[in-house]
Amino acid sequence: MIGGNIVKETLEFPTEGCITCGHKMCTKKVSLFSNLDDHQIETITGLIERKQYKKGDIVMHTGDDFNRLYIVNHGSLKATTYNEDGKEQILYILNDGDSLGELSLLKKVMSPYDLIALKDSYICTIPKQRFDAFIKENVEIVFGILESAHEKIISLEKLVGAIASNDADTRLRFLIQRLIQETGQKNPEGIVINLQLTREDMANFVGVTRETISRKLSNLSAKGVLKILDNKQLLIIEQAYFEL
Repeated sequence: MIGGNIVKETLEFPTEGCITCGHKMCTKKVSLFSNLDDHQIETITGLIERKQYKKGDIVMHTGDDFNRLYIVNHGSLKATTYNEDGKEQILYILNDGDSLGELSLLKKVMSPYDLIALKDSYICTIPKQRFDAFIKENVEIVFGILESAHEKIISLEKLVGAIASNDADTRLRFLIQRLIQETGQKNPEGIVINLQLTREDMANFVGVTRETISRKLSNLSAKGVLKILDNKQLLIIEQAYFEL
């Protein structure tokens, strides 16, 4: 299987780290549930199923029933597809507090991508069948689901535009802009982004070789646009350069 290891069973989710919050923290991390009251959060928390995945594990295959919401409690996932030549295209990168599958709570569909763990990850999921009763009692959350889905559609539209560009530099700028939004942390020198992606992942996204992506990053460093801290961190000095 391209891009990861086939997973038939996952390890049991360790509960020691969740005793103090009763899994409420991972629920509150999700913007979809940010406006719910304590009683609603308590109800949502009771719907959660928890799993652990190791780096490289496939959480969901293309064509699997997409019938639950995925919440990254701790870790990182990528949603990815492959073209006819087996070339990978990353659609989403999910980090702590990110969610995926909002529309699957409204309608059962098949997954259009593989969902793969970029590192050891703890994932909370809410099955559609458990969520149905909650929606009936809390209809207002449907608007939150649609709003969250709309944001992902806008993100995909931008991705399509970047992919359609024949300019690898434009695609790289788009990728870094996205990473700034997803993992960026301000410090006195600029914005530090944590790279869950390998150089090979970045190269696949941009459509160049691994050596080319390393060279392009080095060129941007020489221009003073960014600084390569290590293989897992970049310091973005000129954020405006990456705005498209």
